[in-house]
Amino acid sequence: MLKDTRPDDASVSTRIDFIYLSEPDMIRAGVTDMAACVDTMEEMFALLYRGDYRMAGASNNSHGSIVLFPENSPFPGMPTATPDRRFMAMPAYLGGRFRTAGMKWYGSNIENRQKGLPRSILTFVLNDADTGAPLAFMSANLLSAYRTGAVPGVGARHLARKDSRVVGILGPGVMARTSLSAFMAVCPGIDTIKVKGRGRGSLDAFLGWVRETFPGIVNIRVVDSVEAVVRDSDIVTFCSSGATGDPSTYPMVKREWVAPGTFLSMPAPANIDEGMETPNIRKVLDNPGLYDAWYEENPKPVHRFIPAVGIRFLDLVEEGRMSPGQLEDLGKIVAADAPGRRNDDEIIIMSVGGMPVEDVAWGTVVYRNAIRQGIGVKLNLWNEPALR
Repeated sequence: MLKDTRPDDASVSTRIDFIYLSEPDMIRAGVTDMAACVDTMEEMFALLYRGDYRMAGASNNSHGSIVLFPENSPFPGMPTATPDRRFMAMPAYLGGRFRTAGMKWYGSNIENRQKGLPRSILTFVLNDADTGAPLAFMSANLLSAYRTGAVPGVGARHLARKDSRVVGILGPGVMARTSLSAFMAVCPGIDTIKVKGRGRGSLDAFLGWVRETFPGIVNIRVVDSVEAVVRDSDIVTFCSSGATGDPSTYPMVKREWVAPGTFLSMPAPANIDEGMETPNIRKVLDNPGLYDAWYEENPKPVHRFIPAVGIRFLDLVEEGRMSPGQLEDLGKIVAADAPGRRNDDEIIIMSVGGMPVEDVAWGTVVYRNAIRQGIGVKLNLWNEPALR
């Protein structure tokens, strides 16, 4: 005989409502407030360092679960592999004042651009950590873009020179816009941009956006090489997408290009030369556990499949060319248990992997903003569950 699990108190409501937030709703609720997003990501990194979080996988550090498609399919209608053709679920729980869980879900296909759509189309569901009930279902392209850009901002707050003025950018897309917005939030003296792109259209769109958004950036220069992006820059960021599988094709940072005092933020494919491997170049990971999980989950060398420069660091450790002690934890730096920038001359390179706890953190803040401001459409899951 099944036990009756209904509440003893008949006055206890079993009704579950949640809110739907469209992209315009998300904007009204503050998803594009980069300064607040940087502060939120900084708070999140301290929680990561203390261990008050969970992601997927046996180590609680997995990036997520991915559906990939075959090169050739015998089934009519099944998608076949093209660049960035995938579906992915990214779940996480975050403690502290957030104490929520959530999952970003998205489909991605680079051919979407031919249809006037973003490469990836993302949604996010936020859940109550006690009952598991949904709190919100959100449009998540902006959520994801801003939390991704805010992480380089956290890095720059602790690791870039405070007087940084020149930013070198590879890839003038969405990630470049949000990364630059975060750099401006923490280094307001930036007045010069160097940018390299593939096509004139994307470059023109980016340059127009910079002029409109940041009139204080008075020097804007289009360059034609990765070397020109890196040389004489105070902050460097690689934001270009590309095919994986051959690390020799990933954009390279050469030591001879890097001036003393440079901070390099890498949220996209990147590689380094032997000169950048040396211990005097500080190497920071946004979450060491994430990279360890990637390393366990993939064939070696892993940089073939995961193009983050932090994975290259782990490959070098595996090859005996780098000591594990060379790798630093951004969360430990944020929590003040390790030093940030120590002087104006040290060179620091930071790998940005992207994590679902970031979506949970920023999604929770935006959701609570929406509730306070009465933004969104209330939807009903049930008044009483049909099964319990």
